[in-house]
Amino acid sequence: MSLSVGLDVALSGLSTAAERTAITSRNVARASDAGATRKIANITTTSGGGVHVASVTRAANSALLDRLLSASSASAGQDAVVASLDRLDETVADPEFDASPAAMIRKLNDAIQQYAVAPQDPVRAQSAIAAAQNLAESLNSATRTVQDVRMQADASMAGSVNNLNTLLARFEAVNTEIVKGTRSGADVTDLLDQRDALLRGMSEEVGIRTVERDNGDMAVFTDSGVTLFDVTARAVTFDRTMLYAADTIGNPVYVDGVPIAGGAGVMLAGSGRLTGLAAVRDNITITYQNQLDEIARGLVEAFAESDQSAAPSLPDAPGLFTYPGAPAMPASGTLLVGLAGSISINPNVDPNQGGNPALLRDGGIAGDPAYVYNTTGGSAYADRLNQYVSQLSQARTFDPAAQVTSNAPLGGFASSSGAWLAETRKTATNSANYATTLLERSSDALSRETGINMDDEMTSLLELERAYQASTRLITTIDNMLKSLLATTG
Repeated sequence: MSLSVGLDVALSGLSTAAERTAITSRNVARASDAGATRKIANITTTSGGGVHVASVTRAANSALLDRLLSASSASAGQDAVVASLDRLDETVADPEFDASPAAMIRKLNDAIQQYAVAPQDPVRAQSAIAAAQNLAESLNSATRTVQDVRMQADASMAGSVNNLNTLLARFEAVNTEIVKGTRSGADVTDLLDQRDALLRGMSEEVGIRTVERDNGDMAVFTDSGVTLFDVTARAVTFDRTMLYAADTIGNPVYVDGVPIAGGAGVMLAGSGRLTGLAAVRDNITITYQNQLDEIARGLVEAFAESDQSAAPSLPDAPGLFTYPGAPAMPASGTLLVGLAGSISINPNVDPNQGGNPALLRDGGIAGDPAYVYNTTGGSAYADRLNQYVSQLSQARTFDPAAQVTSNAPLGGFASSSGAWLAETRKTATNSANYATTLLERSSDALSRETGINMDDEMTSLLELERAYQASTRLITTIDNMLKSLLATTG
């Protein structure tokens, strides 16, 4: 090897060491960035024996990234469900406060039994009416909470859609730069990191899968197969519903006219925040509202009054508990959507509205003398009060849409409803904890495989320092040899 060739080799070593040092410095600078991957300089030899950086790549593992995206979708979806169930749990409240519908029914039953012991006592009559009022108000309040949870889920779906559209627009810009850079041979590793971060953001909103193509291009689909990005970003659309009543039906989230969350469809996404919010809005809350409505219907039935005349001809009518559809009775065994939000005690028996609490004992709350049970007007009459207690303990049929026991006493049905909510919340919490753990482990696995390790980078810097020193010594040696050569040739 001639001195000039040796000098070229040494200079190429210096140049390569400088480039590798710059790459290592980039790694060190981003070591605290959870989304940064380790950048690697690929070295090749030249025809003259020198070296140069042919390309810069990054540590990557597509299988671990896919696992992370899947875990991220599952975790975000379960977290959305748990947060909503925590709100619904407010309708049951702390068992020590006995504020659940089941506890309120027990209190009403106890108050009526106390009244039956002393039917002439107006204080006990008023206590029974107050217990009924509290029960009706608890069902009204629970309905408001349920519909507020639905409305908040709908609003969160709108926010999720906006975020997803923003991420897709940014993804399009970054993906375009990656394709251009790959074709020209530029270093696109930082852009690839940005794209991965955008994918993780999208995966939190909806479950996704990706397909890599030539020149670093990528297409993105929902986990159900609907295209989110293919050369250009698809528009995700959603019409928010501003107010919710028990019979309100929320709108689906669409991509190219295909529903991916909410409503019915064969291409609904299987995970992600949108999926969790849609489950809350369209399934969990509706089922719980059905249970509340069935409790309300059971109360109207249990306290209904019948025609007491010698030749009864009038239909049963709401008594202590009434609703906007009175004087007709709700259809037996059939769900009346929204009843829990409109049930109230009859003004005729409410002392706060000028009513007479003694009508609870005597009957005639419906406003017609034909419905009076205590026809003699006796102050010790307790038969009607005992009938209430019997009606509350009697098994009745409930609509299967409530998804709890379909034949049980009213108090037992209310207890089953509370147990259903508690079990649903427990299951969702366990699923969320598992999803969080899986997400953490997936993130750690990907980080260990592709992340930046400061110890490794420091070791690399030491190796580069030695390579730099070797190149400088070679240059110094060649310089001395050239000087000697020049000196001998005069």
